[in-house]
Amino acid sequence: MPTFAPRRLAAALVLTLTAGLAAPAAAQPLPASSAPAPAATPVDRARAVLGPFKASLKATLTSALAQGPVAAIEACAVSAPGLAAAAAHDGVTVGRSAVKLRNPVNAPPAWVVAPMAELAAAPPKEGDHRVVALPDGGTGYVETILVGEPCVKCHGAEAAVSPEVRGLLKQRYPADQATGFAQGQFRGVFWAQVAPTGK
Repeated sequence: MPTFAPRRLAAALVLTLTAGLAAPAAAQPLPASSAPAPAATPVDRARAVLGPFKASLKATLTSALAQGPVAAIEACAVSAPGLAAAAAHDGVTVGRSAVKLRNPVNAPPAWVVAPMAELAAAPPKEGDHRVVALPDGGTGYVETILVGEPCVKCHGAEAAVSPEVRGLLKQRYPADQATGFAQGQFRGVFWAQVAPTGK
């Protein structure tokens, strides 16, 4: 068995330790848990806020429709604007609009007009969307709203809307344009305005 003198043994230990320290850091992979998470894109941020807004709006309207179209009209007029305001956070504001408006409160922001018109002219498709760059460095996101079966009760052709509903609509929205739709048609858009990162 070979023997080492104390000095030779110490030198061998030093060489072994320094060789380990000299190994490049890149050769040591980071654990998955410590790797930085990818930053959320503006579209991710838009959808993260729009998702809960759409869900809360649908739940509100579904509950109201169970009581009849008149209750749904009241819910649209009274509850929906507050849901949009409550959903806004993380530099993202949301809303909904349409080419043929019922409630003037839902008039589109200026940046929404062009992408909404583009979607209105395209074949109706669930989930169709557009992304636009805004002058302040932020991002705009618009997503198609199609007419669902329950919507026809308040937005359909005259024969599909009851006289009671037509009377209430005329009373509440004298300038209403949002009728004459069939199921599956383009109705309008959900929109999200995403502030530039850091604002």
